[in-house]
Amino acid sequence: MLKIFRNIRKQFLREGKKVQYFKYAIGEIVLVVIGILIALSINNWNQEKTNRTEEQNYYKNIKRQLNQDKGEISGNVDYNNIYLQQYNYAINIIEKNDRTEIDSLAQITINLMKFSDFHRQSNIYETMVISGEIKLLKNKQIIERLQHLEQTYIYMNKLESTHSEAVNSVIVPDIIVRMIKIFNMKIENIEMMYSFELQNSFVLMTSLMMEKNEIYQRGLDEINVLNNLIDDELGIQKN
Repeated sequence: MLKIFRNIRKQFLREGKKVQYFKYAIGEIVLVVIGILIALSINNWNQEKTNRTEEQNYYKNIKRQLNQDKGEISGNVDYNNIYLQQYNYAINIIEKNDRTEIDSLAQITINLMKFSDFHRQSNIYETMVISGEIKLLKNKQIIERLQHLEQTYIYMNKLESTHSEAVNSVIVPDIIVRMIKIFNMKIENIEMMYSFELQNSFVLMTSLMMEKNEIYQRGLDEINVLNNLIDDELGIQKN
């Protein structure tokens, strides 16, 4: 092609058609520039397509992690609710000083050592910032929501640590050392089982678990919002 253009220019020069030569040369330059611009546009289009594909893959990965978290958090809410009912029942047994329910009270007291524990050690947003992958996400609302979820997870982890510390430093010593022989579930101190101290332990654990349920629910709400935003990005139709 370039050889043909070169021959045409030479022919104009041989025939003394300088005006036509210059017009043709300018036209040739314009065609070359247009060709370059077209090539750049195609390259940019291909790069944007690649970036968009990578962005959507990240959205899919984020949604997969969010749904995994959602399942774990929902399970913790259900777990908490079971023991919240038991603890409230135990509070009433102690309040009424109902000695006929001593066996039930002993079993529920043992259950004070159990607790839900959702710990998200690595956060989606933090991981993407460190790796630089956050730049691929164009939806600023999703980025902001991921930041909010990260703060919720941080608070959630603090509550989990508080609960764990309370059980290990207060509940376990009281139950094992002072109240119940766990091996055969023998009650060693009946009066302490009906004391206000144990009732206070149930009240405090109940309060802590209700606060955990609130933050669990906040996390679930934020995950649902994020999933809807990601579905919009992926073009997933909602029922």
